[in-house]
Amino acid sequence: MKRSYILKNSIFLVFVVVSVCCLLVLILSMHRLPEISLGRPYRTTISRKVSTNELGKFAEMMLEMLPEDLAFTVFVPSAKAFERDLRLQVNDSLVGDKMNNTDAIISRVLGFSAVPRTLSLVSVPSGEGISYDSLSGFTLYISKGLDGTLVVNRVRSEKVDLKKGKLLVHIMDGVIMDAEFEQSVQLDFNEGD
Repeated sequence: MKRSYILKNSIFLVFVVVSVCCLLVLILSMHRLPEISLGRPYRTTISRKVSTNELGKFAEMMLEMLPEDLAFTVFVPSAKAFERDLRLQVNDSLVGDKMNNTDAIISRVLGFSAVPRTLSLVSVPSGEGISYDSLSGFTLYISKGLDGTLVVNRVRSEKVDLKKGKLLVHIMDGVIMDAEFEQSVQLDFNEGD
């Protein structure tokens, strides 16, 4: 009598069938999972501490604006990029009245190029890009080049995975900035010519 009641109760019958099917799918999928290798299939990079000589004065000023005890990734322009793209020169831009203007430019560039998370070279998947918002809300499109360098908004890296405290620093061969700031910097250059 009890058996005929179970077969007649359609809700209970559906519950039993679904449970058995789910259990079978779970067991079969566990047997078909690939084995996980304990070795690292990707090239490992060793983060090393960055020296002031490697960064340059303007990049060092950028990093001093961030707390070293929080995890940030900063895409810092190289010394050549600061001079080429922003026309900042250590012996000229850090004296007198120009110091305030230089601080404003550097803090603006920091807002475009700092991400409040750690993004090492190995955390960027090969063959596909990822995007994150910088401190200023500017979207950074990050990918890995064929030669193993990072490419952020079409700016290639020169050196990657350098550490300063908890900051992760990538030295870039250009300045990451939005179109409005780029245009204002170019206008300043044209006025000086």
